[in-house]
Amino acid sequence: MQRSFDDLGTPLHEVTFCVLDLETTGGTAADGGITEIGAVKVRAGEELGTFRTFVNPGHSVPRHITVLTGITTAMVERAPTAREVLPTFLEFLGDAVIVGHNVRYDLGYLNGALDRTGRPALANRVVDTLGLARRLLRDEVPNCRLGTLATRLRLPHQPSHRALDDALATADLLHLLLERAASFGVCGLDDLAALPKMAGHPQAGKLRLTDHLPRKPGVYLFRDGGGRTLYVGKATDLRSRVRSYFSSDDRRKVGQLLREVERIDHVVCPSPLEAAVLEVRLIHRLEPRFNRQATTWRRYAYLKLTDEPFPRLSVVKAIRDDGALYLGPLSSSKAAKRVAEAIETAVPLRRCTAAPSGRGALARSGPCAPAQLGVATCPCAGAISEAAYAQLVDTVRRGLLHEPQLLLGPIEAKMHALAAAERFEEAADLRDRGAALAAALRRQQRFDALRRAGRVVVEIDGRSRAELLRGRLVSTWTLTKHGIRAEPLPLDLDPAAPDHLHAPAPGDATTPGAPLPKALADELACVAQWLDRQGHRIRILEADAALALTPAGPPLPSFEPPVASRR
Repeated sequence: MQRSFDDLGTPLHEVTFCVLDLETTGGTAADGGITEIGAVKVRAGEELGTFRTFVNPGHSVPRHITVLTGITTAMVERAPTAREVLPTFLEFLGDAVIVGHNVRYDLGYLNGALDRTGRPALANRVVDTLGLARRLLRDEVPNCRLGTLATRLRLPHQPSHRALDDALATADLLHLLLERAASFGVCGLDDLAALPKMAGHPQAGKLRLTDHLPRKPGVYLFRDGGGRTLYVGKATDLRSRVRSYFSSDDRRKVGQLLREVERIDHVVCPSPLEAAVLEVRLIHRLEPRFNRQATTWRRYAYLKLTDEPFPRLSVVKAIRDDGALYLGPLSSSKAAKRVAEAIETAVPLRRCTAAPSGRGALARSGPCAPAQLGVATCPCAGAISEAAYAQLVDTVRRGLLHEPQLLLGPIEAKMHALAAAERFEEAADLRDRGAALAAALRRQQRFDALRRAGRVVVEIDGRSRAELLRGRLVSTWTLTKHGIRAEPLPLDLDPAAPDHLHAPAPGDATTPGAPLPKALADELACVAQWLDRQGHRIRILEADAALALTPAGPPLPSFEPPVASRR
């Protein structure tokens, strides 16, 4: 069951716990049986009710179990079976958080019984007092057995290997552990569940840096002792996300990050969209050392269809106001070259870099190598007229701007032909080229749609609004019962920020195919992804031009591996 962020942030004093214990015939959940169930429900230190019943396990109780628990075969032979007991127990349990000492053992038997009676396994959240005790009490006691803890800590109830007694002792232990956990800043259910791992983390002492973080959307910044930003991230729940670095996040770079961090700052945002956009802008501005995106965007490249008598494809790092058609930015020069190979597979543009001569041909005495191999048209030495070559260029332009099937169709047809001829390696290579081109075109379509729409105001679930200007977020509002409240938007760029963040694109930004500065690509991609994910929740209130949440025309081919492909 997927937990909501409200569940993750439930304060512990609002959580209902069901502390349980089972007595069994021993062995495993598959071959053993339940003899007794005991449970107590508590909330905010108050006992809400208890549950206790014998259970007929379906066979005799072994003698050594009777010696341990005092439960005999005669005591359970007239008791209800698990099939009869489970409905009543499940009603008592409800949606409470299950607590037990080494709770996996009890859950194994319960879920085994549920499975044998045709019921689904328990989906309740679980807290194990054994794991908590090992982290919080291990220096005070010789071991973390329930009996040892109850004696050493002088708990009000003492375990006796009977289900309800043991459940009551475990409830006492839970309350003591909650008090101890407060020293680690634990005040919510998610913090409690993660504490066994957090407390054992080498940097657990730095958990205090998270005490001030709210359970709201926003952006967090890890900083070192000198105030330098090490890492920027976004979260729907700031406290939960940042604390997860001390438990569930085992990426290698996280250990080094936490060793260096001395301060954690945050900015609360009205919505996840604003958090995502602010994250991108801060990464570009601050270039944190632990953010991969901080430097990779500088390596973005463009695929350029040159503006000359015999245009060709060229991979470039920067855009100019030179009348050429640009695709991108793409993730790297290598990615751009891959897309160029795909286009050249569909349309045989020239590949040589010779300069045009004054006679309507290229300055070469003979065909270039690609032309001799039959993979490119040869304007070299006047083998094709400008008019005929212009038709090829027109096909490429239309394919890039309006009719992607003009480029993707030939690639797909060739790929299937190669697969049918059992030339699988060549087909796979062509498939990868097609996939690279399709992804680039799909990304370009989203950029063009956002920029062409100009100013757009959208409403999300009738609760908030956001204003976009050529794809960039410029303001947000929250809708309340008293009207519309403008939210302070911490998105304005610092006047001292690098100029590349302010630079507009050359030419008309609303024209399809207009070059997009690489510094803006991540932000527009962020907004486009948000629109894709949240499209079903969005109502467009205003737009200078139509904003298509899904591209017009047939979907682009996915270029999945050919069915006939085999090793």
